[in-house]
Amino acid sequence: MPTVIKAENLSKLYYLGGAKSDSLRDAVMNFVKKPSFSKEKDELWALRDVSFDVREGETVGIIGNNGAGKSTLLKILSRITKPTAGTVELHGRVGSLLEVGTGFHNELTGRENIFLNGAILGMKRSEIERQFDEIVAFSEVEKFLDTPVKHYSSGMYMRLAFAVAAHLDPEILIVDEVLAVGDVSFQRKCLSKMKDVSQSGRTVLFVSHDMSAITRICTRAIALSRGKVVLEGGAAEVVSDYLHSNLGISAERDFSGEANAPASEFVRLKRVRVVNENGETHGSHDIRRRIGIEATYEALQSGQILLPNFQIYNQDRVHLFTVQDVSRQWQRREKERGEYTSTVWIPPNLMAEGSFFISFAVVTYLPAIRLHFNAIETVSFDIVDSMEGDTARGDFAGKMDGVIRPLLDWETSFRSE
Repeated sequence: MPTVIKAENLSKLYYLGGAKSDSLRDAVMNFVKKPSFSKEKDELWALRDVSFDVREGETVGIIGNNGAGKSTLLKILSRITKPTAGTVELHGRVGSLLEVGTGFHNELTGRENIFLNGAILGMKRSEIERQFDEIVAFSEVEKFLDTPVKHYSSGMYMRLAFAVAAHLDPEILIVDEVLAVGDVSFQRKCLSKMKDVSQSGRTVLFVSHDMSAITRICTRAIALSRGKVVLEGGAAEVVSDYLHSNLGISAERDFSGEANAPASEFVRLKRVRVVNENGETHGSHDIRRRIGIEATYEALQSGQILLPNFQIYNQDRVHLFTVQDVSRQWQRREKERGEYTSTVWIPPNLMAEGSFFISFAVVTYLPAIRLHFNAIETVSFDIVDSMEGDTARGDFAGKMDGVIRPLLDWETSFRSE
């Protein structure tokens, strides 16, 4: 496949405080403000020596924490801003959705903006008319089509903007994570549409904090940190490495060197971590594999019945369940002084994809109830549901609701007429 995007050593420098402006308003403001005797400017490199290639038909996810440089990169690729250094080559028409209503003229109606955006993409009127009804149906703004878009709500703006960007046949579609503006059902439509666009042979660049969406839609992924490329490769592999590293979710917390580690006079917490089937610390887990949650703690005195428990929450902080040690090995049995490591295994195909947070507590029930400590949200991990067709997802590419996703047995009977 030919290369349609080629970025070489892209860098973007911004000046913070004291940056020169050519606008009349800023000139007047600078004149009336008190003089500043400092001429120093703080430099911020939003991007630094970023290089990558994207081939025709690829769907590439861009991930990274806030401030990593993702939006700056997309603005350069969309020709909205110029790089300070480096070059970028784009081969094909680019449709971009970086902000709500990108490219819309507020005084024009929704209908007029559809034709305006098509013209900007270099499309003929006949080409736009061929897609017009589908754009309107997708956007769900038919009643307001002849209303100036300045009167649209942010949701209406976003629905029409995405519909235009996705349906006007750009060879390259660039989408920033603006889908959060829409409701859940429309987000599903957008993700499904991007999947269709990618399968039609067009190229998609997609920025999102939703790691499950990246793995479902994208074939490759690029992770940015502080303006630099730190990971690049297959989407599932990059997401896994990103979540496992300090760049994303932390799957391990070591309290051994902390003076204020969770503790009582009887027990002290030393470490909590999330592990894979091989016992390795891991922040990203396939929904088809079991997940281990492990805590290491020290009994400071003998003679206490110490029972560990884990509380699991999803990204919306919904308390999914609490699991505590009810094994006969330690039930109603006092623990001697020393170090203990307790691990509980979550079975595969139980929890839905997403991010999860773990709190860890040690309690005593006999002879009286006592909470020794409860360490809130000590570690986090991520569950990814692949598109390989052997999970409860099947071949569905959209977002599936629910906090659990069990793989259940189905039976279907058939009787011919």
